[in-house]
Amino acid sequence: MNILAILVVFLPLLGFVLAGGLGEKLGDRFSQITTCSLMGFSTVFAAILFFQMGLKEKTFVVPLFTWIRVELFDVSWGLQLDSLSLVMITVVTLVSFMIHIYSIGYMKEDPGIPRFMGYLSLFTFFMLALVTAPNFLQMFFGWEGVGLCSYLLIGYWYDRDRANAAAIKAFLMNRIGDIGFVLGVILIFSLFGTLDFSGVFELVENHQQETITFLSGNSHALTLASFLLFIGAIGKSAQIGLHTWLPDAMEGPTPVSALIHAATMVTAGVFLVVRISPILEYAPLTREFIILVGTVTAVMAATIACVQNDIKRIIAYSTCSQLGYMFMAAGASAYGASMFHLTTHAFFKALLFLGAGSVIHAMSDEHDIQKMGGIWRFVPVTYATMWVGSLALAGIPFFSGFYSKDIIIDVNWVAPLIFGKFAFLGGIFAAILTAFYAWRLLFLTFNGKPRADEAVMGHIHESPLIMLIPIVVLAIGSVLSGNFLEQLFVGEKTTFWGTAIFVLPQNEVIEAAHHVKWWIDWAPTFAALLGLGFATCFYFYKSLWPERLSKTFKSLYAFLCNQWYFDKLYESWFVNPTLKTGHILWEGGDQEIIDGFGPNGIGDLSLKSGGILCRFQTGYVYHYAFAMIIGVVVMMTWYFLE
Repeated sequence: MNILAILVVFLPLLGFVLAGGLGEKLGDRFSQITTCSLMGFSTVFAAILFFQMGLKEKTFVVPLFTWIRVELFDVSWGLQLDSLSLVMITVVTLVSFMIHIYSIGYMKEDPGIPRFMGYLSLFTFFMLALVTAPNFLQMFFGWEGVGLCSYLLIGYWYDRDRANAAAIKAFLMNRIGDIGFVLGVILIFSLFGTLDFSGVFELVENHQQETITFLSGNSHALTLASFLLFIGAIGKSAQIGLHTWLPDAMEGPTPVSALIHAATMVTAGVFLVVRISPILEYAPLTREFIILVGTVTAVMAATIACVQNDIKRIIAYSTCSQLGYMFMAAGASAYGASMFHLTTHAFFKALLFLGAGSVIHAMSDEHDIQKMGGIWRFVPVTYATMWVGSLALAGIPFFSGFYSKDIIIDVNWVAPLIFGKFAFLGGIFAAILTAFYAWRLLFLTFNGKPRADEAVMGHIHESPLIMLIPIVVLAIGSVLSGNFLEQLFVGEKTTFWGTAIFVLPQNEVIEAAHHVKWWIDWAPTFAALLGLGFATCFYFYKSLWPERLSKTFKSLYAFLCNQWYFDKLYESWFVNPTLKTGHILWEGGDQEIIDGFGPNGIGDLSLKSGGILCRFQTGYVYHYAFAMIIGVVVMMTWYFLE
């Protein structure tokens, strides 16, 4: 088992090394075959580990080497294998493997294939290092690694200004959240004297009443530590306030969008919150905050997705909204429900992104759904699989999203928290909007009359088999994963999570969620059907209504089209003042003061002094004699005066 665990994590790293080191010499095909093969082996080994260990509730740490040892600070590198990490490595490797295969067809004409395939594998390695970390410091290594790779992948087309700007934005926004993560880790070490998860979680109960001085006041130590760690999760998982990088990340290639938004980077924040469940259970105020942030994010992102026209941006805001659902569950202590939705979401969201890439590929790189329509007969496989992904996203019965979203809304109804009922209502409202924009995307993209140019319509074709195989596999997962995993992940008597997740008896909500009234249990389905009805009416029968409504409610429509004005607010509050301050410091501080009195000032003084002294170099002897006499007089005067 030790060898399998090591291979699962480090085979993608080997793929990066081979593609990056030899890809330019041995060609594109070598990079594609090498990275895909190694990723495939990693996926198979991850599945073996899951069935041999995860289903038997086994937990152990594979020690590798001592990383840091300085007096009382001792951190080792290892691989923690429990039900939580095994679920993550299985999902991450499978989705990444599908994206690797898909990239062979999608990036066929790109000149930098070795670099791209290497980046995909490196990203996967860092994500696997993150989810198998046995301590906070190794988790932070993987955390920063996926942040670095996201910068490289989003800005992969570095000759495009928008791609560069999006990459920098993602990097900076994540750094803001990472400040909270770092402060939280420092506080954890100061409280427990260790960064190992096992050591910290064993001592949590002993520190449940401890306070710490913070901002001139006493704060509950565990609440503050968990709150700071959650700030890191807000940045990585694009929750409200630090979410603006996520839609802009669509500037990267479509496989990158699928990799970042499906089962890897953006779910790292959810994984972190679930991993620190022993701390959160003694920090109810933080859990209240998590529920609030998740609910507001779910609603906010869903409202914006309803009016977007870029096919990838719609799905990106959908990701933001679905991550809100995951945090709603985690805040209510339903950590298993959070992981359940993370798993099902990985399948149908990766499917939707890859399906969108297939549409873009067929439409000659067109992204605007208002310029599509009437193409379903030309791309039948893509059309069918996008239906599957949309049904799963909307939460229609018997598709994966139905099972995972339903349990999240139910647990918030029974959660004994202030914001529990608020989250229930927010979840229902977001479910209506989710079904609406999912159907809107389908109708405008595939149905109705063609709105594209004749030249574009003449070249529409189905994607090659190498792109369709991963889409079909993910479609199968989007249908089956919910039904197959429901009892295992959130069953009333399940013991699958073992010691990987800790819930206090008074906070147990999943069991109670199985006994809610029928109307609560079916409320998410009714909400989804209502959203489908609205979308069908607006975009199938009454196609003029959306335009009329946008004109009637101009302010609201503008508010949503401008993404709640977050970018404009940040630009006016932070970006522009920072640029102005930097310009002032550059001109007044750097050029006038530092350079003026420093190198430039000394240089100017030397030139001016040299110019004055040059005037005495006339070539006349009597001028030199006069100067010598003046010098002697000055020296004698100074001597006698002294």
